This record gives sequence, C-alpha cells and structure tokens, in this order.
Amino acid sequence: MSSALPRLRQAVLAARQLEPVAERLRAELGLEEPYGDPGVEYFGLHNAVFALGDTFLEVVSPLREGTAAGRQLDRRGEDCGYMVMAQVEDLAGARERARPLGIREVFEVALDDIAEVHLHPADIGGAIVSLSEPRPPGSWRWGGPEWERRSAPLRIAGATLAVRDARGVAARWQEVIGGALPGVRFVEDEANRGLIEIEIAGGDGRPPIDLGGLRLVFDR
Repeated sequence: MSSALPRLRQAVLAARQLEPVAERLRAELGLEEPYGDPGVEYFGLHNAVFALGDTFLEVVSPLREGTAAGRQLDRRGEDCGYMVMAQVEDLAGARERARPLGIREVFEVALDDIAEVHLHPADIGGAIVSLSEPRPPGSWRWGGPEWERRSAPLRIAGATLAVRDARGVAARWQEVIGGALPGVRFVEDEANRGLIEIEIAGGDGRPPIDLGGLRLVFDR
C-alpha cells in the first residue's frame, strides 16, 4: 500500500440491478468474489465490493424508493458513477476545513477501526465524497473480512469527474481534503454528470470498456 496520503481508496457506481453489473465487472476484470456489506441496508441499498490491490470498486443498487442512489439513477436515467472515497490522514482537520465553506455532512460514523464522513455532492461538487481515516491506515473495513485474500492484482489509480466549474471544484476538493487527490481530475461539462471514468492500473493497457455507466480505462 502507498503510504502517501491523501489517496483514492474506493470508487462507487450505482446500478438499477446489482447482479448483472457486478457479474460483468467480475468477468471483464478477472475479479474475485465480491463482499456484500449488510450495513448498507441502512441507506436502502445492497452492494458488491471488489478488492483491486488495496483499493476497492463498489456497485450499489436501491432496495426501496427514496434512496440517494435511486434519485441519482432517476436523474441520469441510467447506471452511473456515484461516490468517490478518499483516505485522509486527519479526518477531524478535513471536517474543520469543510465547515466554513458551507459543505454539509450527509453521514458520519466513528468505529474502532475507521472514522468517516460523506459530504453533500451539491456542496463539494462532482459526486458524494467520502473522507475516511482507517485505523490502522492499511486496513479497510468496507472491503469485508479478509479482503486481502480476494484481492485482484489491479489497482484503482484515478478517476475523472465531469463538473460545471472544473477549476473551482478542484480547488474546493483540495482545500477540504488537505491536498490534491492523486489521479483525480475534473473536466468541464454543463450537464454536471459526476463520476464518469475510472483508471485501473495493472490491466496491461487493454482497450477501455464502458460498464455500469462508467468508462474504465487501463494503464500498465
């Protein structure tokens, strides 16, 4: 695991139907069995979390009406990118920096092995942003028990978000997170489409694929 923080740790896409998207991801990328986290039922969702090295790719799907993921799917009219999860060194400091900017927290949790907040996408820009401080830093509760055994020899190396004000959103993310998030970039798009692309390292430079409303691009 890279010791440099902040870092991109997990990317999340939303799908109307969980199983077909999860199975295609598994087949296309050669992934191991995903973890289904029962805790996400709190949000009205079910999920599949795949381990790629010590990073993670998650698919969420609504179980009931009125979920944030369901509303995102309604707005987009198709499966789509949903959340970016960043590991930070000092979560308390990030929260302090976010408050004077008027960035709302839509969820927060403090457990023995991780503390985390989710920031409102309308305030931070681009997507729901999760800021996480796992303890110890190499752990990742959301990957499930013994995720290391299910990890594929890949890594999420970057993400692209389409936003209305790329420069302004990038500056806001950097101010809150406490530095640039390596591999994450912002492109101008008047439709404000959110997370549109994930870069995966270790894919031997294979051609990009479109899956679950995202473009997956591969480097060596």
